[in-house]
Amino acid sequence: MLIIPVKDGENIDRALKRYKRKFDRTKTMKNLRNRKQFNKPSVVKRAQNIKAQYVQRLRTAEEQG
Repeated sequence: MLIIPVKDGENIDRALKRYKRKFDRTKTMKNLRNRKQFNKPSVVKRAQNIKAQYVQRLRTAEEQG
């Protein structure tokens, strides 16, 4: 449960913005979406490998110029 203390005289928009930022950082929605359907471990590992290869290609391209 997220608790956002609102200070006296603080704008509600600012408190809402803090709440949204905190909510995003906890990755609650990402976890909920991942749990909606089951992914086989092999599929998850394959996706991670593909992402790692992509990132590696970007980094080597950046180093080379």
